[in-house]
Order: sequence, then structure tokens, then C-alpha cells
Amino acid sequence: MRLSHRPAATAAAALLLAGGLAGCSLSDGDSGHGATQGSVGKASVDRFDKPVAKATFTTPMAPGAKVDIAVMGLRVKGKLATLSLQWTPHVPGNTNTPTPYRLNGERGLDASLIDPVNLKRYVVVTDSGSRRLESDDVLTNLPNEQTTLTSHTFAAPPANVKSIDLQLGSWPTFRDVPVER
Repeated sequence: MRLSHRPAATAAAALLLAGGLAGCSLSDGDSGHGATQGSVGKASVDRFDKPVAKATFTTPMAPGAKVDIAVMGLRVKGKLATLSLQWTPHVPGNTNTPTPYRLNGERGLDASLIDPVNLKRYVVVTDSGSRRLESDDVLTNLPNEQTTLTSHTFAAPPANVKSIDLQLGSWPTFRDVPVER
């Protein structure tokens, strides 16, 4: 492209972007599953009102440390299922910022879904670049005494599976997590 055409191309791109953004609106509504969805145009974001399961676990990160883990939902869309988790660490006197990895004794979470109907284990899927489709358990900071969301994406279990078990790190299994479709 010649230099004389760059200002025109830049202006055209700016107008297209501005026109596209002008047509977008943000609205909230009840999806009927205990969660609300915010939408911009046709895209939407899942937001959850209350957990479907929760537990408090001890953690070896520091003496007396605990972590609250809440399963906010497991939603199927097409051939994928996305698990949303809410973390609240309670780590006394520690200067390191908690991460899922540190809270799990400096071991990977290796989140998996256990299908009791079809006797299968589902692991986090990877993309075409071999990256796992989940929040990074080593790099995701979980500020102490604050709530943080993480997500993990799996192949969706078959439609006949109404609930599934969740294995997360070294903690006890979450049983009968509902599969939302």
C-alpha cells in the first residue's frame, strides 16, 4: 500500500469500528438457571448468582491456611463444557500471593470430570497450539481473602449425563455437579 493511502485506510477502519460499537448494547437478564447473562450484540458472558457446590479445604501453603472453592457451574455449549470455579484463599501471615498451584501444595490441579454413567474421565482440552483451555494454575493470582473466578474447558459429556463428579488437585472430589445444557 502506498503511503498516501494509509490515512484513508486508517480513517475507514476507525469508522467501521465506531459503527460496529455504536450498534452494541449491554443488557442483563435471567437465564432461568440461577445465573444471569450479560450480552453485547449476539455474544454473551455467563455470570453466576450462587454456587452449585462448595467446600473449604486446608492447604499446605502456610500453617492454618484454608481455601474456599465454589463450583459456580458446568455449562455445555455444543461439544464443549466449561467449568467455572470461585476461589477465596485464607492464608495467614504469608507474603506470597496465593495461586491454585501454591494452594495445592505446589502441584498442578489436573482438573478432571468423572462420568459415573459412561465410566469416563474428561480432561481439559487443548487448542491447535497445544495450550490447555483453562486458567493457568501457576500464574493465576488469587488475592488473599478475595474471591477470584477461574475456568476449565472439557469435551462435553453425552446428553444422558445429568451430573458429574469433579476432581480438583489433591482435595476430595466434588460429587454430583449438575451439567447445565
